[in-house]
Amino acid sequence: YGYNTSVGDNFFLNVNGRLMDSGKITIGNNVFIAPGVSIITEEHAMDVKQRIEGLEYTHPVTIGDNVWICTGVIVLPGVTIGDNSVIGAGSVVAESALVPQGKIIPPETLVAGVPAKPLRELTEKDRTDWRETKDWYVHIAAQYLDPDNYHPVK
Repeated sequence: YGYNTSVGDNFFLNVNGRLMDSGKITIGNNVFIAPGVSIITEEHAMDVKQRIEGLEYTHPVTIGDNVWICTGVIVLPGVTIGDNSVIGAGSVVAESALVPQGKIIPPETLVAGVPAKPLRELTEKDRTDWRETKDWYVHIAAQYLDPDNYHPVK
C-alpha cells in the first residue's frame, strides 16, 4: 500500500488513518482527515468461490479540495467527495447510498449517517460563525447515527 495515493498541498492525516489503496486514492489540497478514518478502494467478490480464490476489485476514491472528514468515517470504494464538503463523525460513505446524486457528494455539502447521506448545503453562516453551528452538527450526527435514541438537549 502507499503507491496509489496522491495528496495535495496542506494535507493532514491524523492518527490511525488507513488508506487502502490497491485502487487509486486522490486527495486534494487543504484536506483534513481526523483520527480513525478509513479510505478503502478494494472489495472482494460476492461469490464464495471467487472470494476464496482471492478475486478482488478496486474502485477509485476521489476527495476534492478543502474537505474535512471527521473522526471514525469509513469511505468505501468508488466514492467522490466534492470540494469544501464536511463528512460527519462515524459516517459510512458508500457509493450505493449516493445514487440519486450520481455517486458524487456535491461540493459545499454536509454529509452524515450510516449510510451517509447529504444533509444540506454548507452556508455562509457555517463559514462565519462555526461556534453557533457546532452544537447543531453534533445533534444532527446523533440523530442520523442513532435516531431511536436521539433526545435533543433543550
